[in-house]
Amino acid sequence: MEPIVVGVLLLILIMFAMMFFYFIPIGLWIAAKTSGVRDISLISLVAMRLRRISPSVVVNPLIAAVQAGIPAERKQLESHYLAGGDVRVLVYALISSDKALIPLSYDRAAAIDLAGRNVLDAVKMSVEPRVIDCPAHDSGRQTIDAVAKDGIQLRARARVTVRANLDRLIGGATEETIVARVGEGIVTTIGSATSHKAVLENPDMISRSVLSKGLDSGTAFEILSVDIADIDVGENIGAKLQIDQAEADKQIAQAKAEERRALAIAREQEMIALEQEMKAKVVEAEADVPRAMADAFRAGNMGIFDYANLKNIQADTSMRENIGGDDDNS
Repeated sequence: MEPIVVGVLLLILIMFAMMFFYFIPIGLWIAAKTSGVRDISLISLVAMRLRRISPSVVVNPLIAAVQAGIPAERKQLESHYLAGGDVRVLVYALISSDKALIPLSYDRAAAIDLAGRNVLDAVKMSVEPRVIDCPAHDSGRQTIDAVAKDGIQLRARARVTVRANLDRLIGGATEETIVARVGEGIVTTIGSATSHKAVLENPDMISRSVLSKGLDSGTAFEILSVDIADIDVGENIGAKLQIDQAEADKQIAQAKAEERRALAIAREQEMIALEQEMKAKVVEAEADVPRAMADAFRAGNMGIFDYANLKNIQADTSMRENIGGDDDNS
């Protein structure tokens, strides 16, 4: 045979072998059979390929489930994969829950995984509770601040130990809700305390008050404990508010006093203007006296002797005024 023909036949044989082992993963089938998985056949592996399912994604977790004694079926895992779930996480969550004696059915685990929650992390959190800082580190706050009834501010930090509640994991609130509710409970407890000293003497009163409110209701967690990690005395908010109020009252009083002063100055200016107006009227009236005397002369109501007597009276009055002024100066 020609070398070219041999090469072409060899290439075709290699491609056929690659296609055969791609659609029929013999090694995976042997591993499944030797592990005790009875629900795997070569035909089922080919059918997975035709349904665009990677056989290793289903078979390897199925082998782990059989080895751990978990009742899992190939069709269930295929359906979960086609629904968009993570088969590996699902199977290992079932294995972990079984070893930890945590009741978790396949349907509930699949529903949790399809809901977008990491069911394996949830099982691990049920076995090993998680500690949540309150306030959270990424919130930008270091403490939760509250003011007691005596006006003293207290700054507290708490650590909340929670355990995942698998029954409420679907639709349950997340850690942010736990942090917000615990922070609200801390503020309420400190704010209702008569004195900040009572809170400093018994910080556990905050823990008891928070736990008694059932803050884990409607969440995906169960609160095991609320521990006050640190509590410090802050500012005297009551005194500060009183100082601010006194300063505000002072400014109001000054404004009112300034208003009265401005009114008094305006009144004084009005009186000065009124005095000048009266003086002007007097001058105007005095200017009418010569005209009235002239009219009296013309009308014959006043004679020269009357005018002379008037002048004498005016001179006498002026002399008396001058004499009285000299006595006052002396």
